[in-house]
Amino acid sequence: MKQETLKELFVEQIRDIYDAEKQLVKALPKLADAADSEELSDGLLNHLEETKGHVSRLEEVFAQVQIAPRGKTCKAMKGLIEEGNEASQEEEGALRDLAIIAGAQRVEHYEISAYGTARTLAEHLGLSQAARLLQQTEDEERAADTKLTEVATTLYESSDDMDDEGETASVGASRSGHSTSGKPGTKKKG
Repeated sequence: MKQETLKELFVEQIRDIYDAEKQLVKALPKLADAADSEELSDGLLNHLEETKGHVSRLEEVFAQVQIAPRGKTCKAMKGLIEEGNEASQEEEGALRDLAIIAGAQRVEHYEISAYGTARTLAEHLGLSQAARLLQQTEDEERAADTKLTEVATTLYESSDDMDDEGETASVGASRSGHSTSGKPGTKKKG
């Protein structure tokens, strides 16, 4: 395979990821605001800061291949964000948080795959510094996915306290700012 053709594919991939990350920078604050769980909201805001770093890291990758940082519309991310936003508006309380987590984990899995592909292309092109940067971001995306699973587990555990209406008692009671279960991640933001 011609190196030039492989490089074109690599550039196409990082342009797609670049746009995806920029879309995510806009979407994460809205999801964090929609989250009922303080732990989830804080986690999304922390990942927002990481995502801004991912954008900067991609700009470094662009510089290494001497290409201006420019995105190519990532239709997949657009769709994933749209689905996540719809789910977050349809549900309430802990169910909303679980829907947000489901959408966020789809995003993380997409990003893990995209960064893995780009890293492999960089390795085949002999772009070891770019490969290292892409691996670093892939590792951070995996860590974010793990954190989302931990928050979901906390929410599932708190669902043992379900009231007759189907909403978790701890989340429902926490609307005043106090969790009745004493479990982390179920306190409603004030």
